[in-house]
Amino acid sequence: MMKILVTGGAGFIGSHVVERLVEEGHEVHVLDSLLTGKQEYVPENVHLHALDIRDERVSDLFRDEQFEVLVHHAAQLDVRRSVQAPAYDADINVVGFLNCMEAGRKHNLKKVVFASTGGAIYGEPDYVPQDESHPLRPISPYGITKLTTEHYLFFYYKTYGIVPVILRYANVYGPRQRFDGEGGVVAIFIRKMMTGENPIIFGDGEQTRDYVYVGDVAEANILALDRELPGTYNIGTGTETTVNRLVEELQNQDVPKCTPQYEPGRAGEQKRSVLAATHAQKELGWIPQKTLSEGLKHTLNWFKSRASELM
Repeated sequence: MMKILVTGGAGFIGSHVVERLVEEGHEVHVLDSLLTGKQEYVPENVHLHALDIRDERVSDLFRDEQFEVLVHHAAQLDVRRSVQAPAYDADINVVGFLNCMEAGRKHNLKKVVFASTGGAIYGEPDYVPQDESHPLRPISPYGITKLTTEHYLFFYYKTYGIVPVILRYANVYGPRQRFDGEGGVVAIFIRKMMTGENPIIFGDGEQTRDYVYVGDVAEANILALDRELPGTYNIGTGTETTVNRLVEELQNQDVPKCTPQYEPGRAGEQKRSVLAATHAQKELGWIPQKTLSEGLKHTLNWFKSRASELM
């Protein structure tokens, strides 16, 4: 059993990770500002600390609790907002992260599992699927801050011996995903279809993403805990899906029929993204279990159970 702090643990991905950590028998604490996370997503037997990662009291928390592992999911996630306000993005994603790391290195932190990004960190691909050796050319401030954080993790490893395990996520979807603001395209489309609206596609809809189910991502975090050496791993399916195809897949589920509306593409968003996860399979033993169709069914059922909140 380990004593683990999950930042952003009341959010979409973080809360699923927390549930799996609890199932594995770890002592879990959650650090979350609750600005976008929800207290109801945090299990009752988990310690919730309602703090921003930039708060000076974070150091006191690390001192008092002596966490062995930091699982870092707290972040500004919206690529478009990062383009509009890069300083705000960096304040949370870099300065907030450093606040946690400085607290950790002073108080015996041993390991960090970091939620990085597979799509935004590579930029437009030279080849697909993109593996961990692909050149790193982020085209958005969000991707830049994730790459910067990876570099800082190497510094903390070489200087203080804190072992980093970096998980570069593809496009994660599933239950609890937000459909407003920082929400992902799957949740946004489901909400529009369920409320009788037509989904809006920016660009021609032929841009591609690698959609990975949140339960599979949570499992990758569990496997990462066993790594004793630093490592960087893509967490994706290796399957490239266009936005147009995503709409078709959703239409195959039990949702009202719709006609997508097309609008001009937006700054900071890349054309293609698909990840090779063979390194994670070999080193972590991680293999995604949910097909896109299965994952969308589970996601849709969750949204149906909370239909009143979509209006």
